[in-house]
Amino acid sequence: MAKLRILEGSEQGREFDLEGQRWVVGRSPECDVVIDVAAVSRRHVIVTKESGQFFVQDLGSRNGTYINNQRVAERAPIKDGDRMLICDVLFEFCHPVETAGPDSAGRGVPSLLRPQEDHWETGDSSSTVMATIDVGKAGTVSWKLSAKPEAQIEAMVEISNNLGNTLSLQEILPKLLDSLFKIFVQADRGFVVMRPRPDAPLVPVASKARRPNDEANMRISRTIVEQAMESKLAILSADASSDERFNMAESITDFQIRSLICAPLISNNGEPLGVLQIDTRDHLSRFTDQDLHMLAGVASQASIAIDNAKMHEEAIKQRALQRDLEVASQMQHALLPASSPDLPDYHFFEFYEAAHLVGGDYYDYVLLSKGRFAVIVGDVAGKGVSAAILMAKLSSDVRFWLARESDTAKAMGNINAAFSRHDWDDRFVTMVVAVVDPADHMLTLVNAGHMPPLLRNAAGEVMEIGGEEAGLPIGVLDDYQYEAYTHPLEPGDFITVFTDGFSEAMNSKRELYGLERLIEVVGHKEVGFEDLSQHVLDDVRKFAGDFPQSDDMCLVCFGRK
Repeated sequence: MAKLRILEGSEQGREFDLEGQRWVVGRSPECDVVIDVAAVSRRHVIVTKESGQFFVQDLGSRNGTYINNQRVAERAPIKDGDRMLICDVLFEFCHPVETAGPDSAGRGVPSLLRPQEDHWETGDSSSTVMATIDVGKAGTVSWKLSAKPEAQIEAMVEISNNLGNTLSLQEILPKLLDSLFKIFVQADRGFVVMRPRPDAPLVPVASKARRPNDEANMRISRTIVEQAMESKLAILSADASSDERFNMAESITDFQIRSLICAPLISNNGEPLGVLQIDTRDHLSRFTDQDLHMLAGVASQASIAIDNAKMHEEAIKQRALQRDLEVASQMQHALLPASSPDLPDYHFFEFYEAAHLVGGDYYDYVLLSKGRFAVIVGDVAGKGVSAAILMAKLSSDVRFWLARESDTAKAMGNINAAFSRHDWDDRFVTMVVAVVDPADHMLTLVNAGHMPPLLRNAAGEVMEIGGEEAGLPIGVLDDYQYEAYTHPLEPGDFITVFTDGFSEAMNSKRELYGLERLIEVVGHKEVGFEDLSQHVLDDVRKFAGDFPQSDDMCLVCFGRK
């Protein structure tokens, strides 16, 4: 029976049996497969079965449907092992194809096994072996050919070509087993078990059998597999069904295995990835030491190909993540002001640079009623994508409440309450909101846990302002009452608002720029008003040099001409 299994999402591990001919997937309780996620459309996608084949059709959803990272435009086929992404819920489509019968050469068709626990049989993990080869050390595997070396060499060349021409495990492993059956003509079954992740349990990922019944009843001895994995030894048992050293595990006796060879798959850093095993029930064609050497050599070659496939998959994920971050960076910069306010009596300067492609610092200019304007600088605790998303959400709340509430302190309280209603995993935001009325040049400043802005007057004197009235950061206490600081702006008064990326900028000696130096630079009497902002920025850059910064940097300066 076909199934949809949730690999990632709120109900990870849940399975949906697909009985019948059509199944609607969506948020509505009326759907056959219900996904209780707000971003999912009520009727998101439909899966249909036609003549034994399955198809997926998106139903005009807002956020689309993806099969193996490709968006479904109209209608697309889906097969066993394919992955379907709906918003942040990742499904695996499970529909194992029935094993075909032997072909004209008497060979079965390889297939992928589902990673189910009932393939395993347990036994005594302390079992010993009759013959081993250490494949965990470089240079220990020798190549020996048994009878019919021409056929074996031809199969080895085929294995080498197959492993070198694909970077997909779903293509590598079945082809590998197919070639091994050409080398080991006595083999009845073969399989590969692997760890999907270093901390994950072993699961069967591919199998092959000469007889359909063997494939349908494929079960694997955990005793032998775990011993090969733990010891990093290739193992030969000349007569596993009667070998007391394997403690007569049920999976051995049930299937009357007369002989088996298995070899661990070892990564380039020496970690076991899985096990490759071949067995036979023909007691007249037992495997030999020579066969064990051959399988160990194939396993070493396959391990390299598996490592390459994993690195290729990781590189694809990294490139996709990089593209997403670049788009996020473009979107974040689009949220920042395109220009500063054009006011005849005031001068503005702004600078923003994220430590990574996206960041949690932000600034904004908001034009208010009665000719007033607001300057906002904020800093989300943390960095990266999550901080940038929080700041994007917060920026819209800031604009809304500043436009709706004329009292700046009350507006900050409403901003804090709106932010605190959500569960942000103990995230908080420091912020300064400065509102200026050009009619009387009065500054009203509300500080939510941010570093006090610096005020330089026309005489070059610098002082911190609004520090005593500073309240808690946004998100700490939902009903906190903020206080406002007011100060008249005289001609030549200049306000510098900054995030800690400036005061805590670091050079190659791991020295901090520091607040004292920043105050000293702001108060430089030989630097004119209009050049002061650039002078501050240039001094911080000169101090840091090429040393990479770990925090976002935001600087906004404004003042009365």
